[in-house]
Amino acid sequence: MMTIVYAGFLAFGLVALVLQILAYRTRTDVSVGNNPQFLKFQRGYFAVYLVAMFADWLQGPYLYKLYSYYGFQEAQIAVLYVFGFASTVIIGMWAPMAADQFGRKKLCLAFTVLYSLSCFLKLFRSYGILIIGRIIGGVATSVLFSAFEAWYVHEHIESHDFPKEWIAVTFSRASTWNGILAVTAGLITNVVSEWFGMGPVAPYMLAIPCLVLAGVLVSTHWTENYSSHKTKFRKMCGDGFKGILSSEMIFMVGAIEALVESVIYIVIFLWTPILEPSKPSLGIVFSCFMASILAGQGLFQILSSRHFEVPILLITSCGISLVGTMLCVSSTHPGNANTNLSFIALCIFEFAVGIYFPAMGYLRSHIIPEQHSWSIMSWFRVPINLISCIVLMLLHEDVFLHGNRMIFVVCSILLLLSLLSAFRLLRLWKENESSRQETVLMTSEHIHNIF
Repeated sequence: MMTIVYAGFLAFGLVALVLQILAYRTRTDVSVGNNPQFLKFQRGYFAVYLVAMFADWLQGPYLYKLYSYYGFQEAQIAVLYVFGFASTVIIGMWAPMAADQFGRKKLCLAFTVLYSLSCFLKLFRSYGILIIGRIIGGVATSVLFSAFEAWYVHEHIESHDFPKEWIAVTFSRASTWNGILAVTAGLITNVVSEWFGMGPVAPYMLAIPCLVLAGVLVSTHWTENYSSHKTKFRKMCGDGFKGILSSEMIFMVGAIEALVESVIYIVIFLWTPILEPSKPSLGIVFSCFMASILAGQGLFQILSSRHFEVPILLITSCGISLVGTMLCVSSTHPGNANTNLSFIALCIFEFAVGIYFPAMGYLRSHIIPEQHSWSIMSWFRVPINLISCIVLMLLHEDVFLHGNRMIFVVCSILLLLSLLSAFRLLRLWKENESSRQETVLMTSEHIHNIF
């Protein structure tokens, strides 16, 4: 299998490079965001944020392998993943408000401590300690995708008075560097874990110095900032829920997000046990997946710059991802598994994910009212995690213990529903075309953490 993995990495890496270069050349105004003071401020943010993200990416390729190395069975590992997902969604609804009220710098520092502790707990073979580590890691991840960006937006607007439109420039550049770092992280974890023979716990020990560095940079170079107004958690949640029910377009965005991203979470868990029988280099496989995402992201930027309607690109993404999971249904047939086909199918799926995240980010920014975006998107995360946790817990049932084929059948059904929902959203989009806003604000969370 390693031959096809290396070939896939070279192929998707080359495609991603070409598409990203072409996407870069499609920028309509290369002078936007090139102010020297802005670039200096932006580099200061990237120095911290990208180091923190790199530490996060280092933890992607070998998580399942680590738990398996400790002797846990697939159903037990699924429970560990469920605890991580659940803590992410529970704390994710509170983290943005905590960052606003207690201080974003403080919460960013708390992230570096919590995530370092989560990595350190990976050294223990105790199932209970590993569960605690997963919960702490889920909390830290929630902070990563709230406090850092909230700090940046406040400093960008309030402290430096840069144009609001330049925020999208920073997050767009961050997303590209994120993809490059993800590919690099996969290669590095492969070197330390397999070539140097340090085992699957090595990437987590490597992540700790990165987190310490991020914490030092935050404490010495960042200033504290707070929200200018206090918000009540109950009122925000209530307003968000009412907003979802009051607009069919918002509801359809949430439905598509829940269906697609729950499948993404499931694939995060399944890709290692599916490919493991062929003993691939997991770091290289991970890098190949990340290159596939970069390729999809580049294609989205090219097509959207040529005035392809974003809902159509979302439909394309849902359709391609459905093809990927249907191929996995075939390749994971009990007694006749084909890991080569599974690898190709997963690369196709990740390519679709690369199109999906910027498309969904664009649609959310145009459809969801800005004043309710946090509360509405927090509600969206509930069904995402609920669906993925339920499906993973089904691994305890006898019907699912003879391979993962039925899991991919469920994933295919979810993606088929998302495809139908995307067609409905396209129709609503055309009906409401005249009333939409003309600007878009994308965050790096829209393209992150596929793993």
